[in-house]
Amino acid sequence: MTQDFSSIYNHHEREVLGAVMALAPQFPAVAADSDLLCDVACVALNRLPPRYIRHAVDFLFYLTEHERREIDSAIDESVGYAFNFVQARLALRAKA
Repeated sequence: MTQDFSSIYNHHEREVLGAVMALAPQFPAVAADSDLLCDVACVALNRLPPRYIRHAVDFLFYLTEHERREIDSAIDESVGYAFNFVQARLALRAKA
């Protein structure tokens, strides 16, 4: 018996990727390198607890408005931190 698990994903991935792209113009040194944007996404995702789901609509339906705001806030904080982290590493590398 085989099972198709391709519909399972981490809810935060799509949200973080969107937030990274939205915030990228504020960090031109990082945004100029697509590899660095991937690093930003990885740092941000690693700071968030995974929320594996199959259907976004089901996940969002069961959240309260307060929980949604908390998740959005956590994503914003995580992405901001990640951009600053990667930018600082880039600056350190430039000095070396």
